[in-house]
Amino acid sequence: MNIPKDLKYTKDHEWISIDGDVATVGITDFAQRELGDIVYVEVETVGETLEADDVFGTVEAVKTVSDLFLPVSGEILEFNDSLEETPEDVNSDPYTKGWMIRLKVNDIDDLNELLNSEQYKDLIGE
Repeated sequence: MNIPKDLKYTKDHEWISIDGDVATVGITDFAQRELGDIVYVEVETVGETLEADDVFGTVEAVKTVSDLFLPVSGEILEFNDSLEETPEDVNSDPYTKGWMIRLKVNDIDDLNELLNSEQYKDLIGE
């Protein structure tokens, strides 16, 4: 199981990386394995400002549709458009090619509320 040490995680299995006040968000390797083959990612919240834990989109797998929850509050700046053509990137490369959104973080201190890699491993029983 791939759980990069330099990322933060949520209990809902999203990951977040930060560069200044811009964050990149996706779902974890664990989440994509649980979902199975991903066939569609929908994000219609670009340009909106959402609170932490708000739903920012959905991910559709062969067997189910799951909501995507925002790890921290902020403005959704960008959706990874390449997922429209190749949603399977979330399965094959969830931390690089399979990222989902970028957002401008309202309060960088919100990251302190998230799990580090060791805490996330404990959560999923790794």
